[in-house]
Order: sequence, then C-alpha cells, then structure tokens
Amino acid sequence: MSTLPYLPEGREILYVDPDDKFMMAAEKAAEDLSSDNAHPTGVVIVQDGVVIGRGANVSTYHEDQGCRRKELNIPTGEQYELCEGCDPANHAEQVAIFRLQESCKNADIYLWGHWWCCESCWTTMIDANIKNVYLVEGAEAKFKK
Repeated sequence: MSTLPYLPEGREILYVDPDDKFMMAAEKAAEDLSSDNAHPTGVVIVQDGVVIGRGANVSTYHEDQGCRRKELNIPTGEQYELCEGCDPANHAEQVAIFRLQESCKNADIYLWGHWWCCESCWTTMIDANIKNVYLVEGAEAKFKK
C-alpha cells in the first residue's frame, strides 16, 4: 500500500469488506445524496452500532465548471483554494458532521468513494471526537484517480 497524502499523528485508517453493512450504507449515501457525479462520495456516522448521520459531497461545480486543480495537475489534497468544487466544506465527512448537529463522541465514520481523508476533514473529525475512520478494502485501487 502506498503512503497516504495526509494522516495525522496517532491516527489510522481502518478497512472493511465492501459487504460491511455500514460501508454499504455509506455507498448508498453517495448514491442518494452526492451532487458530484464525477466523484460521488458518501459517509455514515455510526455511534453504538447505529447510523446517526449521513452525508455526501455536495458541489456540482465540477460538472458545471470542471476542476482547475485537475487542469493544472495539482496532486490530490493540495491547493483546494484553486477550485470551488474542491473546497473541504463540500467534502462528505464535513457535510455529515455539520448536518448532524449532535455529539459524535466515540462515533465512527465510514467513507465510500475516496481512498484517504484530507487534513481539513481529519481536523473536523478529530474536533468532533470521531473515534475511527473506515474505508472499503481496496479503496486506493478503486478510487485513486
């Protein structure tokens, strides 16, 4: 496995089977809620074995305007300010946490549609007291573009 573009000290990404019920719920969140057809990404927040929140990336900017970062071959996770569609406020992790408006203490996030989490999303998850972050097994091969 390659090195992730960002991972905070003391944190790790865990991986689950594609048939995991919470990962399937995250995939369903991407299908139901994502506004970005180029990169549909979905999240569920799970606390004590129950889904308490869902979210997805919510920008249509890439469809309408393209991605300036891609045009310039900017590496993943860098210079989000160049593209409105890449703004971290549109990322599934942050959307789910901000929409929930209740405690995420000791909750887990299941993320479908991406192979890592950016620094801004990690900061938001740590501030919200998210305990674990789960990606689908093989996420890098499946979602790295």
